[in-house]
Amino acid sequence: MASVVVVDYGSQYTRLITRRLRELKVFSIIAQPETSTKDLQAYEPAGVILSGGPQSVYDEGASGIPPGLLDSGLPILAICYGMQLLATKLGGQVDPNSIREYGKTTLESFGGHLFEGIEGEFVAWMSHGDSVSRVPAGFQVTGATADTQVAAMEDLERGYYALQFHPEVQHTPKGLTLLENFLQQIGIDRTWTPNNIVDSLTCEVQERVGGGRVLLGISGGVDSSTLGLLLHRALGDRLHAVFVDHGLLRQGEAEEVEGALRDLGIDLTVINAADRFLKALKGVKDPERKRKRIGREFIEVFNACALSLQNKFGTIRYLAQGTLYPDIIESAGSHGAANIKSHHNVGGLPTNLTFELIEPFRNLFKDEVREIAKTLGLPQELRRRHPFPGPGFAIRCIGEVTSERLDILRRVDDIFVTGLREFGLYDDTWQALAILTPLRSVGVMGDGRTYAHTVALRAVSSVDGMTADWTRLPYDFLATVSNRIVNGVPEVNRIVYDITSKPPGTIEWE
Repeated sequence: MASVVVVDYGSQYTRLITRRLRELKVFSIIAQPETSTKDLQAYEPAGVILSGGPQSVYDEGASGIPPGLLDSGLPILAICYGMQLLATKLGGQVDPNSIREYGKTTLESFGGHLFEGIEGEFVAWMSHGDSVSRVPAGFQVTGATADTQVAAMEDLERGYYALQFHPEVQHTPKGLTLLENFLQQIGIDRTWTPNNIVDSLTCEVQERVGGGRVLLGISGGVDSSTLGLLLHRALGDRLHAVFVDHGLLRQGEAEEVEGALRDLGIDLTVINAADRFLKALKGVKDPERKRKRIGREFIEVFNACALSLQNKFGTIRYLAQGTLYPDIIESAGSHGAANIKSHHNVGGLPTNLTFELIEPFRNLFKDEVREIAKTLGLPQELRRRHPFPGPGFAIRCIGEVTSERLDILRRVDDIFVTGLREFGLYDDTWQALAILTPLRSVGVMGDGRTYAHTVALRAVSSVDGMTADWTRLPYDFLATVSNRIVNGVPEVNRIVYDITSKPPGTIEWE
């Protein structure tokens, strides 16, 4: 499938460029500046975008253009730092601005092929201290602001286009049209749709696995559940899906996941290990020790099940994981099969149980997985479910984890989430959670004094969870939910709402 490769120069918007292109139904992938054009060809590029970045082209060690790119004949769209880099490499001049431009500005003039179809005022989002002062030979200036004489330029003969501002951000309201025009200029087919993605991934899995078998751990989340459906479509009964219920899930979640996946035809092995995990967590308060205990128990339970399945069906060569593209970007992971190590999703398996890893979703964003889930028929209540941590309520139960404390937290969480759905706020919130703190405080209920638990509620808005802002939930909603919690969960008498963003905080408390 043809793609547009985005070369990452460290801009905070690089990932956003990729997402915008995919919204326009074009497959896009991120590459590093040192990637050779020969290696870029593996992505079948129809064009390349040079991203912005915090550097100056005159900084010592400043990143350059991928080797061989300018001789490849590939069309290029250069943005911000990318524009300055392209200009200097082609014989133009870049100088520091006398007045730096940060934030919204209006183009005083604009034209050329990228601006086709755009009428009226053009507002752009600038973030630069340097700018092009002399365009390279063959280029025409196609946009200017009061402070930047060359805000846009193009060389039609070579298929080079450059913008000093960021078309990918919402603060450039008509920027998506520029990206669409670039795609039209390079003539790429816009076929990156859920149906085509499913068909393509199905074929890839079938080609990779052949007549072999695949083991998949189902967590109950959107990613692993959707992957289960895709693998079932590709492999049928050669998929062995395992759901380890560690007893740390949301209220009714285990039953809901099991029922939905069985209804969709997946042969699911369910292991109820709640007592085992609770025993392993007894007396443990440190969050990192909790995670390690849970990881250790999961490995042992999963390992025993895998060996049992191998004894029954023969060798299972592959282990599937729902790794997403943001995970690959953050870890700078490489493509291809690998033996399972401790840093992978399952937490690391014993050396006597070695699989080849397959990650069909490694090039997908979370929202794309949700669209695939819809195409594959995953019920909406699972498809739209908020992210949930692998260790479950163990890391939302601050202090020791006991069956009593888990019961309190489940009831509070259920009231909170049910309220969000009732008020129409659930789908507008990236993640919402309740945290049972180790604090108790004095309260008054009826005519009596209470000394009960304090619970924190948290809701955040985000795109991919890497950064997040606390959600401004309506006061009437918070008041209603607070009343429902203290009335419905007598062990709780105080509710607080977390208004910390990420950064500096994290979404989870532990």
